[in-house]
Amino acid sequence: MTETKNNLGIWMDHSNAHLIDLKTKSNNQVITSDFTDSVKEETIKKSENVMHNKEQQMHEAYYKKIAAEILKYDHVLLFGPTKAKVELHNFLNKDTHFKGIIIDIEAADKMTDNEEVAFVKKHFEKG
Repeated sequence: MTETKNNLGIWMDHSNAHLIDLKTKSNNQVITSDFTDSVKEETIKKSENVMHNKEQQMHEAYYKKIAAEILKYDHVLLFGPTKAKVELHNFLNKDTHFKGIIIDIEAADKMTDNEEVAFVKKHFEKG
């Protein structure tokens, strides 16, 4: 008998990450970035350089929150419409804690919750 792997799907953009664990019934955890449009507007008034630094710090904090959840899994699918999934993947690659975790990346449009769950199911049924 093969050991059941813990799989996690994460639909994400730069604002929200929807964590989808097919084993649990609570597959609707959402992690939200603190870098909102209002924060962006406030900091850009100061200077564009300050805004980019603030954005980078807040994205890193957002990625750290997601990373803490990823550590609980063996196989993770990152999907969504923006570069956020690739940025998160690059962030994870710098940390040896994630070396044993398989991370897949797929492009995907904005989806309903049900479409996200179906996308994750389909992905992990292939593997």
